[in-house]
Amino acid sequence: MLIPFNKPYFVGTETRYIEEAVRSGKLSGDGAFTRRCEQWLQHHLGVPRVLLTTSGTDALELAALLLDLEPGDEVLLPSFTFSSTATAFALRGAKLIFVDSSSDSPAMDTTQLEALVTPRTRAIVPVHYAGVACDMEAVRAVAERHGLDVVEDAAQALDGNFRGQPLGTLGALGAFSFHETKNVTAGGEGGMLAITDLQLVARAEILREKGTNRAAFFRGEVAKYSWVDIGSSFLPAEINAAFLWAQLEDLEAIQQRRRAIWVRYFAELQPLAQLGVGLPFVPDYTAQNGHLFYLVCRNLTERTALIAELKQQDITAIFHYQPLHSSPYYASRHDGRPLPWAEHYADCLVRLPLYTELEESQQQRIIQAVLRFYQVL
Repeated sequence: MLIPFNKPYFVGTETRYIEEAVRSGKLSGDGAFTRRCEQWLQHHLGVPRVLLTTSGTDALELAALLLDLEPGDEVLLPSFTFSSTATAFALRGAKLIFVDSSSDSPAMDTTQLEALVTPRTRAIVPVHYAGVACDMEAVRAVAERHGLDVVEDAAQALDGNFRGQPLGTLGALGAFSFHETKNVTAGGEGGMLAITDLQLVARAEILREKGTNRAAFFRGEVAKYSWVDIGSSFLPAEINAAFLWAQLEDLEAIQQRRRAIWVRYFAELQPLAQLGVGLPFVPDYTAQNGHLFYLVCRNLTERTALIAELKQQDITAIFHYQPLHSSPYYASRHDGRPLPWAEHYADCLVRLPLYTELEESQQQRIIQAVLRFYQVL
């Protein structure tokens, strides 16, 4: 039987909550389930405001709008990341300055940040790859020295932490994803923006509501609502919030299961490290959140052969990002700096199946298949 790379998890109460939302007569968002999710997440993360969005991409775009970027302003971000990290700021006219990955992690090499800051730099956008924290102490130190904004791309990082503080709460803004490939989902698509800077809360509500002060109107703070700023339609439907609420109620159990799968992979695939195959690096200042497990093969040929071998055994393993600095869209705009580690991970990283319902017998099949490929079983 085929083992997929990902399988969305259903708690069992999603349809009941969706039916409840339908019967409420409030489907367009900001209803009871939206408020319930936002309040729960605010308490869970310890932030003053959380806004649900239609996707993690929209959360990043909302963050970029809040920064008031002007054409030519520079944003530092990793090259080894999903396109949404970049497009959110490119849409505002920003010049993207890509940072290489580090030798021991696909996350960006924070030691390179200082040298890349110029008078036009406005923001740093760290990505917490695989739910493992980027070095936020280093990021924040550079940001404070130069007066820069920090927007965390925490799409993969719910329930991750940096020195005990939740990821997505260490900058002014943190963008999360509830896509079906993430630890919890809002029914296939969804996201949220965590806001730690109180001065941004009122405007964030306006931008999320198409540039109107509609949220303030419904709270009775203004007599009528009108168009007061730029913005877009970032508010998700109440059905998505209902689905997400079911998942959040079961978050502890979901995380416990996913972390256990990750730990088993890490323990049983240790023999590969003796061959020079890379396993995930988790620094002392953080912990993995069970989002994904990857190997770093020794070269592209080996990675291609491993994926093909696993496919022959009905196991779906896949690679990840292609470097954004050399992408068809951005290659001609890149400043020409070589980013060898980003290219290394693009060629060599392979992700193994990891989802909440992955059975122990299925995981054992995967582990044995990988060990046989490397002839260490």
